[in-house]
Amino acid sequence: MALAGKLVSEVKINVAAEKYYKIWKDEVSRVPKICPKYIQKVEVHEGDWDCHGHGSVKIWHYSIDGKAGFFKERVEFDDKNMAMLLIGLDGDMFEHYKSFKATYKVVPKGPNHCLAVMILKYEKLRADCPSPYKYIDLMNGLTKSIESYLQ
Repeated sequence: MALAGKLVSEVKINVAAEKYYKIWKDEVSRVPKICPKYIQKVEVHEGDWDCHGHGSVKIWHYSIDGKAGFFKERVEFDDKNMAMLLIGLDGDMFEHYKSFKATYKVVPKGPNHCLAVMILKYEKLRADCPSPYKYIDLMNGLTKSIESYLQ
């Protein structure tokens, strides 16, 4: 059984691609207020909010299935392709995974429409570890919450 895997989700949203990407690039400190069901707090561990986050390290405090968790990540932005890569450094998911990377990519589909593509790449520690479906569900929930906020 393969230990490395990839999950992909695409969500159509009724928001201009630039507006959606701007939340992740320049206004990520607002995400806990926009999505309190999923994210309770975001802290900057290295870097700062004002450098548009590229290369910064953040700690996300979230809830999944009624349980609190955290994800420490380093973020890399690709403005040309409106994409961001979150490289997992620490967090509760590392009880099951050796590596954990999440990508958000925004694909424009019209003046007020876009496609949010979420990709999780991971490597399990053991064959009996679960696939990270709950984390892709979290990413989808964040996307829909941000869409509602921006409309």
